[in-house]
Order: sequence, then C-alpha cells, then structure tokens
Amino acid sequence: MTQYPDAVTLTRKLLAFDTINPPGAEQACAEYLGSLLQNAGFDVRYAAFAPTRTSVVARIGRAMNRAPLGFTGHLDTVPLGGAGWQRDAFGASLEGGRLYGRGASDMKSGVAAMVVAALSLAEQLRESPGVTLVLTADEECGCGGAAHLVRETDLLGKVGALVVGEPTGNYPLVGHKGALWLEARTSGVTAHGSMPERGDNAIYKAVAAVDKLRAFDFGTPAHPLMGPPTLNVGTLHGGLNINSVPDRATIGIDIRTIPGQAHDDVRHRLQRALGAGVELAPLVDVEAIYTDPLDPWIEQVFGVVRTQTGEQPHARSATYFTDAAVLNAVYRDVPICVLGPGEPQLAHQTDEYCVVDRVDQSVAMYAELIRAWSL
Repeated sequence: MTQYPDAVTLTRKLLAFDTINPPGAEQACAEYLGSLLQNAGFDVRYAAFAPTRTSVVARIGRAMNRAPLGFTGHLDTVPLGGAGWQRDAFGASLEGGRLYGRGASDMKSGVAAMVVAALSLAEQLRESPGVTLVLTADEECGCGGAAHLVRETDLLGKVGALVVGEPTGNYPLVGHKGALWLEARTSGVTAHGSMPERGDNAIYKAVAAVDKLRAFDFGTPAHPLMGPPTLNVGTLHGGLNINSVPDRATIGIDIRTIPGQAHDDVRHRLQRALGAGVELAPLVDVEAIYTDPLDPWIEQVFGVVRTQTGEQPHARSATYFTDAAVLNAVYRDVPICVLGPGEPQLAHQTDEYCVVDRVDQSVAMYAELIRAWSL
C-alpha cells in the first residue's frame, strides 16, 4: 500500500515552495500536490491563467446518487512584510509544537490537512460520491485563480457542500462578508502652483468625495450575525509635485457587504451619492457567503467539531473573504463552512506559524466529514 505524508510533514513540504503573491508562482506546488493525489487514484486537472499561475482540481468517486463533498484552499501567500523574520520564512522550523513559515496558517496547513484526509480514504471513496478538491492560485490578490476556474474552464463540476480550509483555529464559521473594492477617480486641470486659479484641483474634488463617503448610508438593515455593511477609505493619492495644481486623484474604497446586498445596487447608490464628477472603477468584487446555522449539514459539522474539540460551536462568521464567494457562482445554494487549522490572528503576520496539534485535529475533522458524506 502506498504511503503518503502526514499532514504536518506535508505542511512543511508546502512551506518550502515560495508562492508569495505577487508574483505567485504556484505551479510547482500545485503539481506536487497533484502528483500525490493522482498516485492515489484521483482524477487531477490543472488550470493556469498565466505562466506559473496554476490551480489544481482533483476528484475521486463514481457514485451518481449524490454530488461529492467539496474542499477548497489556496496555494499562494502574502509577501513577508517589512519587518525582519526571526525564522526562515521557507524553512518550516518546528519549535514547541509550532510550525513556522509564510503560509503556515494562511493556509498551507489547511491545504495539507484536506489533502491528507482525502488521501487516507481514497481506496474507500472510489465507488462513493467521493470528494472534490479545488486548490487555487491567486486568492490573496482577489481570488483570480477561482475566477479563472469559474469563467474559463469546466473543471469544477458539482459539489453537495463545501469546506473552505481558511484559518479558523478549527472553529466552524458559517459565512463571511462580501468585498467590493473600488477606485474613485477625480480629474482636473493642471496649472502652476503659484497660479491655482488657472487650474482645476482634482485633490479638492477628491476631498469632497471623501466627505460624502464618510456620510454614505447603505440603506440596509444590519445582518443578525455579521452586523452592518461597512465602508473604509483606505488610500488617497493625488498630484505629481507640490508646485503644480493636480489634475488627477484616486481614492481606494473598501466596502464589506452583507448577505442580500447586490453589489451592482451598492455601486449605483454610491455613484449617485458621489455625483457625475467622480468615476468609480471596480478592483475586487466578491459577494457575501452565508449558510443558515440550522442547515442539517452545518449541524453535522458542528457535531464533528464538538466531538473533536469538546466545545459546542455557535454561529460565527469570518472577518475575511474567501474563494467560496467566487466558486459560489458554480456551487450555488450548497451549504458552505469555513473550517481550518490555521490561527486567524496570525494570517499575514511576521513569524507566522500554525499549531501542530490543530493540524492533526483538522485531518480527523475532515476525514469524519468525508466518511459521513460518502461512506
């Protein structure tokens, strides 16, 4: 019988791949995982939206009476940041029950756990509904790999429910807010800074727009779990030099939406508030994800978590968005749970690590969910 690595060993292997995004370069990592799964009998397909920017979809199971259980995770990581690391970011050092490296929590430990859980049951899954693993490139810069799978391929197939292995400390989350990132642009006429009356100052227009953004009313009630939608002005840029009237300014807007909000409606409402003198351009557009905590499969997930952790979960949501928001265009109306071994507070942090015990615990959770679904 073929032996495969345990989840901690596999996490260490994945951490050695430099998949920092930008530039990404997930291909080698995707192909390594694909080879493990293919050797276990999975049907493995690759999808590259650019050179070295590769996602992988792997499935096993032939039963037609039920769609497979889906798992998804991303292979890319964020940059190391400006602060110096005390450990090698790609060295996967194991110290005191912690495994260090960029992506340890977000989310190579989650990818390793779902792959190992699926590998451990591969022989039993061949004649069952089975599982589908969707391992994506370019999640960190706006879910580009998932979007490519949705728009440009037919690889996703169907799933009956979806586990998203993002870092939750093995606490199940039933959704997350959507993200609508926009760039607001104002234009003017340049002139010498000593003669501002000859120009038209784009920064002044941007400042007026920021005031309107601060006062913007979404006109929608708060969600009972996620609260109200939010708007944050994250960037403001304008001008080329101090002694010229600026003829261009841009505002970076981060809107987090709640279930039931249509992003087209939000954009139109915001455009009316800002007026015709401000141009809005979309940067990221992923809608909210939410599954009723009383959904039978979610209740089953909560039961598995309770058995493994000894703690009764209650309905909570993620603060971040995930690839599920994009994959939901294909996997529409299926229950979705965000559940992974990484530590959410360590995502994107210097000296990022995951807790070894949580990685092993997540394998047990994922395997139990697979067995309950297919065996």
